[in-house]
Amino acid sequence: MYLKIIHSYRLGIKLGLRALLRDRIIIFSPCLNQGFDLETIWFLVRFSNHYVTCCPRGTNKISRIGLPKAALVTHERVWAASFIQAVSGVRSDDVLYINLPLYHSAGFLVGLTGAIERGLTVVLKRKFSASQFWEDCRKHNVTVMQYIGETMRYLCNTPKKDNERDHKVRIAIGNGVRSDIWTEFLNRFGDIAIRELYAATEGNIGFINYTSKIGVVGRVNFLHRRMFPYTLIKFDIEKEEPVRNSNGLCIKAAKGETGLLVGKITKYSPFVGYAGNNQQTEKKRLRDVLQKGDLYFNTGDLLRIDEQNFVQFQDRVGDTFRWKGENVATTEVADILTMVDCIEEANVYGVKVEGHEGRIGMAAVKLKEGKEFEGANTFSQVTNYLPTYARPRFIRIQSSFEMTGTFKMKKVSLVEDGFNPAAVHDPLYFLDPAMKTYVPLTEEIYTSINNREIKL
Repeated sequence: MYLKIIHSYRLGIKLGLRALLRDRIIIFSPCLNQGFDLETIWFLVRFSNHYVTCCPRGTNKISRIGLPKAALVTHERVWAASFIQAVSGVRSDDVLYINLPLYHSAGFLVGLTGAIERGLTVVLKRKFSASQFWEDCRKHNVTVMQYIGETMRYLCNTPKKDNERDHKVRIAIGNGVRSDIWTEFLNRFGDIAIRELYAATEGNIGFINYTSKIGVVGRVNFLHRRMFPYTLIKFDIEKEEPVRNSNGLCIKAAKGETGLLVGKITKYSPFVGYAGNNQQTEKKRLRDVLQKGDLYFNTGDLLRIDEQNFVQFQDRVGDTFRWKGENVATTEVADILTMVDCIEEANVYGVKVEGHEGRIGMAAVKLKEGKEFEGANTFSQVTNYLPTYARPRFIRIQSSFEMTGTFKMKKVSLVEDGFNPAAVHDPLYFLDPAMKTYVPLTEEIYTSINNREIKL
């Protein structure tokens, strides 16, 4: 289906009037019968007004610890998000293909709202389909696509066809694509400008890669940093808290060092919080960061700024784990594992081992169709490309992964399951340095590990 979006932000305000005049009630319907003329409607709106309540990443379903958070999104945030397409080079004559859920910010704010600002044509797809994707693009003359999480990898995993470069897509906007998939996507589907971005629905800081450099989410910009002050601070993975000096202030991460991204909360870069959840809102506020009394938004994400000022996403707090006194970034380990010929997907996490500090590496993997797990090849890959502390000692074979609504892999239940062969019904393997392969994890090996008879 086509939606011809009129190039007018004012139109969006008119349609959403009741959201402005009634507390947190969102009804998109004609509102002139309320007795307000268009000019009155326009002057009622302020940037600080609540526009919509939106699900942040990973909160589309009730979690094991309670109800999901709902981020309060203001008109200012919607206005800012609408310019992502402009920065990415999208024009009013483009055709945008959206197959992401509109209850998340990617599809709604970056996609649909951006289309309103640009005044372009939108093709809405109810559900993402890798097999139908390029056919849809050809049928509707799509020139701009959106991606998130693993969708780009799904496209790379489809069978190759002679006509897969026969399309008009020139820009892809999204986040969460691995460097190897990024490269493979370009090699296979043609010269498409990948606009990888970093942002959070409720956050006050974001980046976008307008340079097309593979593997980065943006670059440090003086003006951007003045308008939206941010910094990377040292973070204790084990304690899951910022590292502070003797004065109680946080310590800036050095160039090339991974740190926690925090954005200063100011009049021009506010943090509104979550609907009806003051406790979660307060958890995201970080005080006394660089000086006493200052206030920052805690993104919960670990990033790195290299010597050329390119910004790289590393991992999410809670996903990164610590083993043998070293921090292990799950995304880096997953990248190495998926280079093994038999492995299609890898979900890396840390698990507790009795009698040991920290968490040891484990990976749930999905095998390629028709392939069997190759223990020796996997052993060779991880020992050649990963330091000892980062190598997954346990492998769990799964036929499919549990995903969020935005195609992100879930880890909580996997961490809880651990590596007990009596409790886990999927095939389990253990990295055996003496045998130089991954061997089936038996009850005997499991008992020996817990009795500390096998050195980890």
